[in-house]
Amino acid sequence: MSVLRCCSLFRQILPVTKLFDSPKSWTCVTRNMSGKRVLALLTEGTEEMELVISVDVLRRAGIDVTVAGLSTDKVYKCSRGVLVNSDSTLDEALSKGPYDVVLLPGGPGYKTFASSEKVGAVLKDQEKGERFIAAICAAPVVLKAHNVCSKKKITCYPSVKDQMVEADAYTYVDSKVVVDGKLITSQGPGTAYDFGLSIIEQLVGKDAATQVAKALLL
Repeated sequence: MSVLRCCSLFRQILPVTKLFDSPKSWTCVTRNMSGKRVLALLTEGTEEMELVISVDVLRRAGIDVTVAGLSTDKVYKCSRGVLVNSDSTLDEALSKGPYDVVLLPGGPGYKTFASSEKVGAVLKDQEKGERFIAAICAAPVVLKAHNVCSKKKITCYPSVKDQMVEADAYTYVDSKVVVDGKLITSQGPGTAYDFGLSIIEQLVGKDAATQVAKALLL
């Protein structure tokens, strides 16, 4: 095919691609149109659905999400063997903070978050700055481990419910997503879409969340 023919085809295709930039019919995947930023933590054993679905949903709303690995590793093996790449290390990500939301996925990796002094410091700084913390599945246990957002209403994976309400540390609500002030919690893999949409609603409004949900056929 000649160069001129290729250029002609490109000019024909280009107007069509502009559809993907229209907020009326499509959602943005890569550009930070909202001006909002989310820090999503990643470690070995993270529940992949809770991380990937949440990140994907948020990016569809034009929210800038950084997936930060807890170690210097680039690739992490998640709870079901899925390999996930981090965008940066946590230290690198923190040098570009603060973030509007710190997001904690669940899975067995929550224990690593719970025992990490660095994660504890990040969460305490987020709470002190009156910025959002979002935790799903077993990840609310991380909040308790670091004494963050105490006495708030939360939801979580059923198996850690008793641990969360022990000594009235938190008030459990049986709902897919619970928002109490700057704390957003959710129950597990099956509620990851609701979780992501709730974060969108809190950051950029209900209309944006509705638009993303519609595009996802939810």
